Amino acid sequence: MVMNLYAVRLVPQQDLKQALVRWVDKNAVEAGCILTAVGSLSRATLRFAGQSEATVLEQPFEVISLSGTLAKGGVHLHLAIADASGQMRGGHLMDGCLIRTTAEIVIGDLNQFAFSRVFDRQTGYRELTIERLMS
Repeated sequence: MVMNLYAVRLVPQQDLKQALVRWVDKNAVEAGCILTAVGSLSRATLRFAGQSEATVLEQPFEVISLSGTLAKGGVHLHLAIADASGQMRGGHLMDGCLIRTTAEIVIGDLNQFAFSRVFDRQTGYRELTIERLMS
């Protein structure tokens, strides 16, 4: 398997999800994944498990983990954060997560695949479909 690696640094006040979506589009990523991420947020917007609406949290947070899939047709990302007392929260990354000092992200581009998202009647969400490209 061939994978191209990229390192991305985001700066204060950038929106984490929007910046990643723009990066994916600019770099024409068909199938990517987050390999590692660290940084800090001043505001986190997460959709917690089983909830239909996002929750906005405003205070300094450390990014503990960011994981998920990336493609021009959509991203699916989950974020774990810790507050000043070390309490952790996590959920589905939504627009509105603002970088506080930095976000350092390593991305893998899986160039033998193409990801897309198709509505799944069983789950009610656009779910990942995977196509293996010819070598």
